[in-house]
Amino acid sequence: MWGGPGPRREGFIINASKGNRRTALGVAGVVTLAALAAGGTTAMAGAAGESPLKLVAGSTEVTVERVPEYGVDLDLGTHLVAGSKPVEVRASRASYADQVIARQVVTGADRPLPPGAVTDFSGLGKFLHVTITDAAGKKVLDRDQTVCLNGEGSRTRPDAPDTSPYPDDCTANPFTLGAVWGLQAGWSANTTAVDAEPVDLAAGKYKARVTISKAYRDFFKIGAYDSAVSLNLTVKDGEGCGAASTEGCRTAARPKSLMGDDTDRPAVQPRPNPARPTGTAGVPKGPKPDLRALPAWEISVGPGEKGTPAANRDFLQFSANVWNAGPSPLVLDGFRQQGKDLMDAFQYFYDDHGRQVGYQKTGTMEWDARDGHNHWHFTDFARYSLLKADQSEAVRSQKEAFCLAATDSIDYTVENANWHPSNTDLHTACGDHSSLSVREVLDVGSGDTYVQSLPGQSFDVTGLPNGTYYIQVVANPDKRLYETSTANNVALRKVVLGGTPHHRTVDVPPVGVVDRP
Repeated sequence: MWGGPGPRREGFIINASKGNRRTALGVAGVVTLAALAAGGTTAMAGAAGESPLKLVAGSTEVTVERVPEYGVDLDLGTHLVAGSKPVEVRASRASYADQVIARQVVTGADRPLPPGAVTDFSGLGKFLHVTITDAAGKKVLDRDQTVCLNGEGSRTRPDAPDTSPYPDDCTANPFTLGAVWGLQAGWSANTTAVDAEPVDLAAGKYKARVTISKAYRDFFKIGAYDSAVSLNLTVKDGEGCGAASTEGCRTAARPKSLMGDDTDRPAVQPRPNPARPTGTAGVPKGPKPDLRALPAWEISVGPGEKGTPAANRDFLQFSANVWNAGPSPLVLDGFRQQGKDLMDAFQYFYDDHGRQVGYQKTGTMEWDARDGHNHWHFTDFARYSLLKADQSEAVRSQKEAFCLAATDSIDYTVENANWHPSNTDLHTACGDHSSLSVREVLDVGSGDTYVQSLPGQSFDVTGLPNGTYYIQVVANPDKRLYETSTANNVALRKVVLGGTPHHRTVDVPPVGVVDRP
């Protein structure tokens, strides 16, 4: 189990924005926003016996729709609300051979969460228990639910801090190493699990009971009054989702930012960058980015698209990520050569206080006019190869140029990690054909995922014999970029090809405890 789908590139899934979830506190309920606010500054000052976390219902009357051939997305409108102090949890693993360890960070110290509470990067496992009974009193649902402290939230009291420093969600990819989850003092977090399975409930009236699990009640010292809510639930029939299949319903119900390819969304114009650098270029001593390759995942094999020449060939598809372990961001400015679809690229360097202290020309950016792209690529950011068992190259991907974006949080516990990267998809910094300059950034703690699915990008394995191979991901292959170390720029993922033409199979051994292909 991993923390939900990570952002995808080149026409695949893009990071979901927290604004896509419908939630509102402040209506009548078991514990309402008005009741919370009544405590005012007294609550923020830390009233005696105050729970550090409260389970709050936006309303005791909840209505949800049942979609035919799909079911019900169980959004009960419940929230966690922090008391007078922030609640911060950090989860990490030392390597892919180690289990995830989570601890609550408190002033001057930290303490481990209960054993087994956190097993992946999706959030606090089994934090809530949900029970639903029908009108006859028969139990129709009895399940645990993971909670993300970074879920959509807002201030619940006028004296709460204006902003929250914590990340926006708990998404991760299989090779995430560290995460930060937090709830600002006086802020709420929606407890609905984004990736929870739909529930098969018929239209009708129900009673719902939501309770914080005992292990967490004891750990956080949450009082009985603050740890459970009861709701009246109405399920009504919806109109369907345009496709008589579970996957079709999932697609229709998915937030818009999770759907479509790059051309479905208008490009966001990049902010004008500074003028072309002047003076003597140089690479100063001091902090630099550290680019690291992750092992490939989401690996599959099959024929190309029907009705195209590729239909007669077999392709090995995969996802790959290069991330920045810091302690400095990778910042690249491109400045257009007059009248050409080419930009000169410059890398910028910063001191320990974030001040720019140098720059160096580091290659080029080129305009990619192909369908699904239509933006500026920095050349030679990464290289993908399929290696034979002796690790000699069998096939090389044609994908070598990239628009950099912080699509995945890989380790937000590293030094100088940016928990709120500004460029998280292809249209936050990649420009359009009229752009005179672009700035592409890979922030500390984040990685850039590309899905190799198109012919030329995926590996053509039509003529390759069955046997053992390795997917090789190389960051900064020509060492054009300046970084802290290049010793960690290569990652390998073992794959075993089998089957017959157009019926090829692929077996993907686990990497430590990460067994998702």
